[in-house]
Amino acid sequence: MKNSQFNQDLLNFLGVSPTPFHAVETMASQFLSAGFERLNEADCWRLVPGHRYFVIRNDSSIIAFTMGYGDIAESGFRMTGAHTDSPCLKVKPLPEIIKCGYYQLGVEVYGGVLLNPWFDRDLSMAGRVSYLTAQGSLGNALIDFKSPIAVIPSLAIHLDNNANKNRTINPQKDLPPLLFLSENSNQSDFHDLLLQQLLEQDRSSDVAKILDYEISLYDTQPPALIGLHKEFIASARLDNLLSCYTLMSSLIKSGTDNQHCNLMVCSDHEEVGSASACGAQGPFLESVLSRICGVGENQIRALDRSVMISADNAHAVHPNFSEKHDANHGPILNEGPVIKMNANQRYASNSETAALFRHLCEQVQVPVQSFVVRSDMGCGSTIGPITASGVGIKTLDIGVPTFAMHSIRELAGHRDAYSLYQVLQQFYHHEN
Repeated sequence: MKNSQFNQDLLNFLGVSPTPFHAVETMASQFLSAGFERLNEADCWRLVPGHRYFVIRNDSSIIAFTMGYGDIAESGFRMTGAHTDSPCLKVKPLPEIIKCGYYQLGVEVYGGVLLNPWFDRDLSMAGRVSYLTAQGSLGNALIDFKSPIAVIPSLAIHLDNNANKNRTINPQKDLPPLLFLSENSNQSDFHDLLLQQLLEQDRSSDVAKILDYEISLYDTQPPALIGLHKEFIASARLDNLLSCYTLMSSLIKSGTDNQHCNLMVCSDHEEVGSASACGAQGPFLESVLSRICGVGENQIRALDRSVMISADNAHAVHPNFSEKHDANHGPILNEGPVIKMNANQRYASNSETAALFRHLCEQVQVPVQSFVVRSDMGCGSTIGPITASGVGIKTLDIGVPTFAMHSIRELAGHRDAYSLYQVLQQFYHHEN
């Protein structure tokens, strides 16, 4: 696969994945097309060497793996990890607001959202709904309005003279989006709006009533290559669907002729701490590992021979705010993936795992960069330390350099994701 085709497929993936549910559905479709078999956690598994599998939890987290031909206790795992969720605005359970003749929705901030860019955007809604059928059974379905149906208008500068000097945002007061003029519609129940949309998506559906939902707003502006020379990727949810797509593509391409087991995990809820049944702090990964290699001594031996690469975007040095970076650790767009280090274990990288990654980069002739936060600033974290401490596996934290992280539209370099894909290909084939 060439860089141009990789980026086009990445843009397509981002465009059809407005929520973690949609991202996992899209990855599942791609795995099925590549010959992977879907497993159910409730079933008894009979895994065959050389075969490829995936399993989904909560519709929003996915683990895919290829069974090696060797003894897993002797050969171990080559694991990669990312997260499917992104900071966003989620619709509240009782969201209807009728005010000044407008129908608005109450929203809740999910994760560390950069709020200012959400104003004056053409927004849509997507997510998962849980419903009751005409026969009285329960079910779930994904929903996506796709078209721009909402907006959060800014207050005119004439009414806020300090808007460009000292603007603060009150999430409760300032963020409810407008959907329509309330006088033009008798439909005020948000559940009814969701039911109508679901029936439009599937006219043969026997859904009778929406019981609950997890709905997010998103920007309808499509992902794109931008810049005078098309050097940048601009999109929502680059953090961290760019990594999810890169990991998935690498695993599909890795083949079935390895002695070790290759595995990818993409977990939900990283942006809010990962503490859920389907998050990295939950038991999903460990339960799958135990079903692959067993518990006890075999699992301990396998994990000691294993390595995990946690992929989550890194902060590129911003030319307008270069002072926010340590002078010797300012990653540049299109200059290769970034090894993330932190003395206080906010990242799981150490000299051993970083050396392995540098060696892999050298083998495929990909440049590599380093990131360390300024000593007088706080540091974010990833699923890396959670996985390392929970599973006991040697772990490395890396990422593609990015601008505007946690904005409604982020920016990355057009070469970096493909460079990471090349390195992960080498990693999946790497033997001890």
